[in-house]
Amino acid sequence: MPIEIERKFLVVDEAWRASAGEGVPIRQGYLVGEGLASVRVRLAGHQANINIKGRTLGVRRQEFEYPIPVNDARILLDTLCAKPLVEKTRYPVWFEGHEWEVDVFEGANAGLVVAEIELADEHEAFVRPPWVGREVSDDPRYYNTELRKHPYRDWG
Repeated sequence: MPIEIERKFLVVDEAWRASAGEGVPIRQGYLVGEGLASVRVRLAGHQANINIKGRTLGVRRQEFEYPIPVNDARILLDTLCAKPLVEKTRYPVWFEGHEWEVDVFEGANAGLVVAEIELADEHEAFVRPPWVGREVSDDPRYYNTELRKHPYRDWG
């Protein structure tokens, strides 16, 4: 069974940009965001996929992901996904042997910057970069499904 083990942190400054790779614009929307799983459509640059992810809280969740045609993704995002869409630019950043993904949110979530690291094991050791702050892996407000329903700009 495919399992995603991901930890999520707030980004505290712009120092990550010095070692960041090229950013990829991402538009994603949800066909289903309630119940036991979310079903997401994502257009990332010139690639598209559909993703089914378990709704459990924490760093370990079931995840299934399948490529779909880019044009199909555009149609699904424009016509069937709940609005607003989640829009962000994702930057790869290598630090101490691990690839981090820094998401700079746009649109309704502008101002939010989050760093994620995927691990092979829940207890895998890694070094936290100095530009990473508080861990928010267990805070559902930072899940993309929740950011769609309750955008960062509305948090007050």
